[in-house]
Formats: sequence, C-alpha cells, structure tokens
Amino acid sequence: MDVQRDEAVPGGPWKIHSDDHLAIEIPETAHKISSDSWFQAGFVLTTGINSAYVLGYSGAIMVPLGWVGGVTGLILATLISLYANILIARLHEFGGKRHIRYRDLAGFVYGPKAYSLTWVLQYVNLFMINVGYIMLAGQALKAIYIIFKDDNVMKLPFFITIAGFTCGIFAICIPHLSALRVWLGVSTFLTVVYIVAVVALSLRDGIQAPPRDYSIPGTDTSKIFTTIGASASLVFAFNTGMLPEIQATVRPPVVSNMMKALYFQFSVGVLPLYAVVFVGYWAYGNGASSYLLNNVHGPIWIKTFANLSAFLQSVIALHIFASPMYEYLDTKYGIKGSMVAIKNLSFRVIVRGGYIGITTLVSAALPFLGDFMSLTGAISTFPLTFILANHMYMVAKTKSLGCLQKSWHWVNVCFFGIMAVAAATAAFRLIAIHSNTYHLFADM
Repeated sequence: MDVQRDEAVPGGPWKIHSDDHLAIEIPETAHKISSDSWFQAGFVLTTGINSAYVLGYSGAIMVPLGWVGGVTGLILATLISLYANILIARLHEFGGKRHIRYRDLAGFVYGPKAYSLTWVLQYVNLFMINVGYIMLAGQALKAIYIIFKDDNVMKLPFFITIAGFTCGIFAICIPHLSALRVWLGVSTFLTVVYIVAVVALSLRDGIQAPPRDYSIPGTDTSKIFTTIGASASLVFAFNTGMLPEIQATVRPPVVSNMMKALYFQFSVGVLPLYAVVFVGYWAYGNGASSYLLNNVHGPIWIKTFANLSAFLQSVIALHIFASPMYEYLDTKYGIKGSMVAIKNLSFRVIVRGGYIGITTLVSAALPFLGDFMSLTGAISTFPLTFILANHMYMVAKTKSLGCLQKSWHWVNVCFFGIMAVAAATAAFRLIAIHSNTYHLFADM
C-alpha cells in the first residue's frame, strides 16, 4: 500500500492508494490514526461495554423488566446493536473517502445540515455518558469511605469532585485515543477485578440469602414508564455512538479489521456484562441497586479493591468517550506535535480541564445515574446507533438494495423512532420524580 500527500493541494488531505488503486481520502486531524490493530480496537470497544456502568444494569434493566423481559431484551439488544454497528463500519470508506468521524459520514451522505445535527446528537450522547462516568467514580469513592467510616459526614458531591479532578488530570496527560495503549491493559485488569469480585460476592450472598422477590415493583402506570425507560438502558449498554472515531485508529484493511473488533466485542466482550447483570439480579432480586457494589457483603479488602478498581476504570473509560470532543478541539486549534510543548500542555489544561469541570458540575448536581442511562439512550443512542445507522446505510447503498431490504431498514427506522420518543418521555418523567424527591447536589 502506497501512502502519499496530494501535492496539488498544499497541506491537503492524505490519500491511501490501496491495491485496487482506489484513492481513499483521509481528512486532516490532529490525532493519530491508522496505527492500531483490530485487537486494540476490540479492547477499546470492550472497555466501553464492560466499564463500571455494568454495575448498574441489574438495577436499571433487570428490576424494571424481570427475568423474562430482562434476559430477552439484553440478548436482542446485543444482536441489534451488532447489526447496527456493522452497518456503520461498512460505510467507513464509502464514496472513496475515509470517514473518521460520525458527523463526517452523515454530512457526506446527507449534507451540511445533517453534519451539524449529528454532531449535536453525538456531543449530547458523549457528554451524558461522561457525566455518568464521573457519577460512577464518585459513588465508588464514597463506597470506599463508607466501608471504613460510615459517619455520613462526607457527601457524594464531594467524592464526585475528587473523581472529576482525577479525570481532568488523566485527560491532560493522555493526548489522543491511540495513546491509551498500555492503559487499555490496565483497564482490562481493573475490569476483571471488579467483575470477579462482584460476581463472586453476589453468588455468595445469593446462596446464603432467603428467597428473593423478583416481582416488578411499582403501580401499573409506573411499570409502563419504567419498562420503556429500561429499554433505553438496554441500548445504552452497547452504546457506540463514536464507532467511526474508533475505526479511524485501525490500520488497513480498515473495514475487515473493524469487523473482527466488533465480533470480538459482541462475543467474548459481552460475557462479563451478562455475568454481572444476571448474577446480580439473581442474588438481590428487585432490591438490586444502581451500583451493585453497594449490595454485596464480604471481606473489607475485597470490597475496597473492587471499588477502587471501578473508580480507576471509570477514569480511563471516560477518556475514550471524551476523545471525539478532544479531537475536534485539538484539530480546530492546531494542537499538534509534542504533548509536553508549552502551547499544547496549556491548551489541554485549560480546555480539557474546563470540559471536565462542567461535566463534574452536572454530575454532582443531578446524581440520578439510572435515569441518565435511560435519557441518554432515548435522546441520542436510539437516533445515532439505530435510526441513523439504518437510514444512512439505506441511502448510501440504495442502488444495491432490493425492495425487501429497504423495507426492513424502514421498519427499523420507524420502530426506533417511536421508541426514542417514548423512552425520552419516560426518562424525563423519572428525573422529574426524583428531582422532587431529592434536591440538587443530593447525597444518593
């Protein structure tokens, strides 16, 4: 494969001339691309779905849906998410261009208005995910504090502030997504620690506990809203609203390598998630909390190590989902070269520090984690991962798709559109109810 710059345009985009002599244009970016193996991309994806968020799915998914609805819904969400991500991955080199950002792909297919709308949806999606990560990190720190000193002096907003500061330091030190390399190994180790700990302690509690209540709590009306909200949490579990950005880091052949990463994510990668969700619900029934480590009983050192691992893993995972924003800002303001250059370091301190500061403020003000999972799934994951993926693929491949295939994509677009509206309504209702019950900067 021959890689060269288009000399006709000074400073123009790079072109990769593949073996079939089709030129694939790559837009300018301040971040490193086309350097990672499919295995590293697979670990990035797996880190996302097995982040500390898995500790909340027993309460956010299984409690509102029960055994039948929860198991069926999670399996269907896995298959549907894999399908939607395959559609996006196949469009990565559509039209002779390599689309390294989700908004670039949407803009190429639909035009400038879609570019802007997709960027807004993606920003909201990633921002809210990062809000949740800082909540999780704060909850993990508070859980450690309670283990040793349960005096209710230190409140959750204080721990969220510490978590946000730590995330800010990490964001300043890691310049781009590919630079995570060794940290992905650290993240995997941390993930194994808290997943093994929570599964083992939940099994121990479940064996020793009396029969649990698996009935779906609430009135008939509330059950309808919580069920709809849980459906949004289902798709949130496999949220990949930044798949093109991750695929941009993969070395050629990009599409086939990304397929390997996706198959890895949705086979081996989902097993830990399933284990935590199902074992946690089995052990605690409808008493499973939005942070499962608050339910478990066991040796202090195991619970401490598990919570510390969840805290540190949340810091790393947040950086993955914040990287599209960092890439946009670094590219816009020409932040290239050495990561320790005064200009580059100062820019990251001010801009990334400011972004994390705002995220931390929202996390501390509205610490309703389960509700934010539902809201994020409703207003951004449904449109980005399902509605846009199906419609964009249909538009891009319209000449090669038959009538039956087009009908199938239209069914997906309409169904997930209805689900997005219903789930957003349910999520806003839950947040309103909890906002009346608690207060800003509540100690959850």
